[in-house]
Amino acid sequence: MGYSMAIVAAKARKPLAADALLHLGRHGFANIPEARGEDVDMTFPEALMSAFAMFSLKAPALLAFDKERAEGNLPTIYGIERVPCDTHMRAILGPVSPKGLRPGFTSVFRQVQRGKALEPMVFLDGHY
Repeated sequence: MGYSMAIVAAKARKPLAADALLHLGRHGFANIPEARGEDVDMTFPEALMSAFAMFSLKAPALLAFDKERAEGNLPTIYGIERVPCDTHMRAILGPVSPKGLRPGFTSVFRQVQRGKALEPMVFLDGHY
């Protein structure tokens, strides 16, 4: 017949790709003011990304995450070069106000919402 049959794959939504969302989160973390002085051995966004990685990987405790830190692919997936130990993470992130995290969370949430990835999760009066 002269027609070629081809399978058309759906285009990936690049703004919803994990690396794009993680980059958006890191950018939001970079805008959070920190209370530490100038003499620091780890960047604040890196410490925040480490905490995010710990929760997204569902580590049951900081010590379990510490093991993942030694064995895992945190630099590849999360762009984290240095991960603080549990004591250092507590010291860095303890003073962080949850209000300071809201803008970064909101930007990631809006991107996911705009990409319609949350539509299957709507349950009552448009709430997720």
